[in-house]
Amino acid sequence: MKIALDVDGVLADVIASWINYSNSIRPEISKHEITDWEFWKKFDINPYDFYAELSNCWKNWDDIPPTEENLSLTTKSLCNLGQVDIVTAREKSTDSFVKSWLEHHNVSYDKYVSVIDGPMKADLDYDVFIDDSPLNAEKFLNNNKNVILYSQPWNQHVSDNRIQRISDLSETIAKIKSD
Repeated sequence: MKIALDVDGVLADVIASWINYSNSIRPEISKHEITDWEFWKKFDINPYDFYAELSNCWKNWDDIPPTEENLSLTTKSLCNLGQVDIVTAREKSTDSFVKSWLEHHNVSYDKYVSVIDGPMKADLDYDVFIDDSPLNAEKFLNNNKNVILYSQPWNQHVSDNRIQRISDLSETIAKIKSD
């Protein structure tokens, strides 16, 4: 069993760090207001600025909170089910910061795989993809991949019955075992 595990929005709550930054330079936004993947359009934020700011957040990786407690135990349990690779889409310049964050939080994984664009993940050879992106989920389904969607405000509109939804990473263990 090969499992692709996303970082931003699944393990690391980087959007919380971005919101703190954004709220210091723009009108305030709360996480529950981010109801679309391309939410910056709603708030009239330039997408290049958003992605640059998000990448910049990783420079202060030790300020980025985990999405939940016990990531170390949960990822260790996932590794007992098969090969777990961190599969993330990001600027290469942030890889070292992300790896430091993963190490700091004792996240267990086998390989670190970074792609340029999220939907490119679907072309990789994995049995299960754990992600929070509705765009990635759609691409995974189009490529006949198994999708576990980590619930976030920006993916609540996704209702495809082929997608398994979780609100806690530990739920993936039972879902993977039942497949």
